[in-house]
Amino acid sequence: MAVLICGGAGYIGSHVNKQLYKEGYETVVFDNLVYGHREAVKWGSFEQGDLKNISDLEAVFEKYPIEAVFHFAAYAYVGESVQKPEKYYYNNVANTLNLLQVMRKYGCKKIIFSSTCATYGEPEKVPITEDMPQNPINPYGFTKLAVEHILKDYQKAYGLEYVVLRYFNAAGADPDGEIGEDHNPETHLIPLVLDAAAGKRHDIKVFGTDYPTSDGSCVRDYIHVTDLAQAHLLALEYLKNGGQSDCFNLGNEAGTSVLEVIEAVRRVTGLDFPVTLTKRRPGDPAVLVGSNEKAKAVLGWKPEYTDIDTIVRHVWKWYQTG
Repeated sequence: MAVLICGGAGYIGSHVNKQLYKEGYETVVFDNLVYGHREAVKWGSFEQGDLKNISDLEAVFEKYPIEAVFHFAAYAYVGESVQKPEKYYYNNVANTLNLLQVMRKYGCKKIIFSSTCATYGEPEKVPITEDMPQNPINPYGFTKLAVEHILKDYQKAYGLEYVVLRYFNAAGADPDGEIGEDHNPETHLIPLVLDAAAGKRHDIKVFGTDYPTSDGSCVRDYIHVTDLAQAHLLALEYLKNGGQSDCFNLGNEAGTSVLEVIEAVRRVTGLDFPVTLTKRRPGDPAVLVGSNEKAKAVLGWKPEYTDIDTIVRHVWKWYQTG
């Protein structure tokens, strides 16, 4: 049997592909390469196609005996989702319905869905647990929450088995240096700070220094992409072993501020660079940190690369190969 990785040429999907392949799974990456990179698919099979085309999906299910699906094929730029909500609802929601339709047609019942802490919106308290209210504050978060509800309804009506994984801030790169983070445009903090360190950017901007945190800058929960990949493998094995459909947060349960990330980059690279302190951005919560107790207890997950210097070091190693 094979597993289908929709969006497997992207950042997280490519790391999951490597992890599954290493564990002996036959992997099939399905990607339209709008944001993904063909060169990141170094393991398993590759099929270029688009979730908006049901015929593309049917061709893959005809060719391979798919037993489970990993779904990463979403647009994920929060600011763009505010400007272009139609683009996000079509791709992230309508195209997911296409995928589920084809899965039903071919009798594939298992899906692991890439969700986000953005479904919680402005949290009432931290660390965030899975049972806290979900009140997204942007279309991107709403699209992910909509799919979570769709999966619940499909489970009740059609017997779909699912695991929803709500990521906090994915970071890092493959420790072996084979794959890494390559977004265009890049919006993630660590690659942006490394650009400043390498002289590819004039400076790094810190949006807000008056938050109620230890140093006044925003605090986020950075989770290594390889630890995320391990959680996906465990989620698949959980479903194969008869686990009940459920949702899990994936984070380190520890926060790192923007200014602390900047200092970590200085330590790892030995380079200095300009930092510009500027006003807050609207909609940025002061602290987003997730509880990972449920994932640990139910899936047996244990993050390995939790130190911010280690996370930055792996990105810097990858960065220098580019």
